[in-house]
Amino acid sequence: MATAVPPPLTVEFAGERHDVPVDAVFAIGRDGDLVIDENRYLHRRFLELSAENGMWWLSNVGSRIAATVTDGTGRVHARLAPGARLPVVFDRLHVLFGAGSTSYDLTLHSAGGFSVAPEPRPAVAGDETIGDVPLSPSQKLLVVALAENVLRQTETGRGEIPSSADAAARLGWTLPAFTRKLDTVCGKLEREGVTGLRGGRGKLATNRRLRLVEHAVATRLVSRDDLVLLEQLDADAV
Repeated sequence: MATAVPPPLTVEFAGERHDVPVDAVFAIGRDGDLVIDENRYLHRRFLELSAENGMWWLSNVGSRIAATVTDGTGRVHARLAPGARLPVVFDRLHVLFGAGSTSYDLTLHSAGGFSVAPEPRPAVAGDETIGDVPLSPSQKLLVVALAENVLRQTETGRGEIPSSADAAARLGWTLPAFTRKLDTVCGKLEREGVTGLRGGRGKLATNRRLRLVEHAVATRLVSRDDLVLLEQLDADAV
């Protein structure tokens, strides 16, 4: 019996597309078929793409870093933990992850995905929620400030996450005020089941800022359209 062949698959990163071979494992990381970055916090081999029984599979072969996988509308997303794998079922799949203070994203393009990503749900005026969690205007502004470098990217690639001190200065807030608001936002999301947002012993503050940006971008809590909030802030400061 002939082995089923999956549809062609390409990986888009930093403005370049890479064809994924059917007869070999395609490795992504600090070393591999797609070299993401020389970032020492990034695994040498972090993600792998492989064909099996007519389907593509994305596997996390790292030991510390998780990735967020989304269809791009924010309505379908999953957390890919170390040791886990999932099938590539959409014609376009976005993969976001962080290492150190840097956020990365890449896109998988399938020529014949099993599912087409659902249309984004129309926004409702005044709706500033993640699930049932309301965000105040200042909390939304905080998330946008942290995600600014990622949101300003015109193509997949990398974006630096600012320190709390830099983000606070960007907003004209004191560091204690910024930290309190960050605690509140992370607490709200944690209660809704979002993991990786708790600081404390053995967990760097950088990690939760990175995780917050990753979740916010993947679920479309914030988008490029929200950069206008910072632009308004800059205009008011003149």
